[in-house]
Amino acid sequence: MIRLVDVSKEFAGKAALKHIHMEIRKGETLAIIGGSGSGKSTLLRLLIGLIRPSSGEIWINGQEVSGSSEKEWDKLRFRMGMVFQYSALFDSMTVGENVAFGLREHTDYEEARIQSIVKEKLHLVGLDGVEAMMPNELSGGMKKRVSLARAIAIEPEVIFYDEPSSGLDPIMTAKIDELIVNTQRALHVTSVVVTHDMASACRIADRIAMIYEGELIAMETVERFQQLEDPRVQAFFYALKVPREVGR
Repeated sequence: MIRLVDVSKEFAGKAALKHIHMEIRKGETLAIIGGSGSGKSTLLRLLIGLIRPSSGEIWINGQEVSGSSEKEWDKLRFRMGMVFQYSALFDSMTVGENVAFGLREHTDYEEARIQSIVKEKLHLVGLDGVEAMMPNELSGGMKKRVSLARAIAIEPEVIFYDEPSSGLDPIMTAKIDELIVNTQRALHVTSVVVTHDMASACRIADRIAMIYEGELIAMETVERFQQLEDPRVQAFFYALKVPREVGR
């Protein structure tokens, strides 16, 4: 579904990503992990077209998109959902208006249909009856759920998650992990999760890719990833005190 061929990205002459080769399969959940400054957020920005590669090719559904115009990227993004690190809800809008935003901007659906979709998606993320609430009335975990409901309202083919457990306690993190897994299973979407949380990655992912100093150093199933002897992978487990048998 998504394929990167020898992709590199530089900022002011400094390499942020180096010769990335990666294939993201349709219907899978791929966790992209790495420490701060490793390049994983740069990779996410490339995948949604916010920045362009310095070299290499990005293929989405058989189309090479690295040189696509902004208008062409807008069409691609309509098939993508994005759950931002800090939810990025519109503070002046109700929950219902937030979830409906993409539908009102990009479709000609009648209002009754929009309201039906909003209710359906909020139910899917476990938030019935909150349409009239404002973002400042929600907990951190509820904001993440609303952000996901907004992302799936447009029926995307792929959902990108940027540090979905950031700022959440371990109990809420586990609930968000469960929500990501359940959403993938219910909607059969492709999910790409950028995270520094190794335990979370092991719970939600079919495969894990690790970025280290701009390089893709490993991309394996969770079971095989946990068995890697690469000292850089081992150090990541050790630094975060994550047991290797974590999984779903």
